[in-house]
Amino acid sequence: MRFGSSKVNEFRLWGLAMTMGGMLLMIIGLAGIVFDWGKAGRIIAVIFMIIGMISMMVSMGIYFWAGMLSTSATVIDCPECGRRTKMLGKTDRCMFCKTILTVDPQYEPTAENETAVAQTVQLEVDRAHEHKPH
Repeated sequence: MRFGSSKVNEFRLWGLAMTMGGMLLMIIGLAGIVFDWGKAGRIIAVIFMIIGMISMMVSMGIYFWAGMLSTSATVIDCPECGRRTKMLGKTDRCMFCKTILTVDPQYEPTAENETAVAQTVQLEVDRAHEHKPH
């Protein structure tokens, strides 16, 4: 987690970046038509529009994937801020206060890394609040 946010938020960030990148490519491609570069301008516009649309479709796939992961994520209460957050995998960060969370004692930080020790909290997964189908 390079930016220090939760995994679900990281996926959403990449989806947003792909959306903005695709839009930017399509706008740049339109310069070939707007500035009347002739036949070469139209070819440039078509190429950039296709690449931009592909980027937008990839973005849509990333958002769909993040949504599917979000529905199966474990919902827990953050011990630091007290808000409900979603956790993917054995370790993740709180979506709001960025506290490192873990449910596996194997991934607890050692005494060598005191900053992580101060931020990491061992959690027990409580599934009593989850809706169980009949």
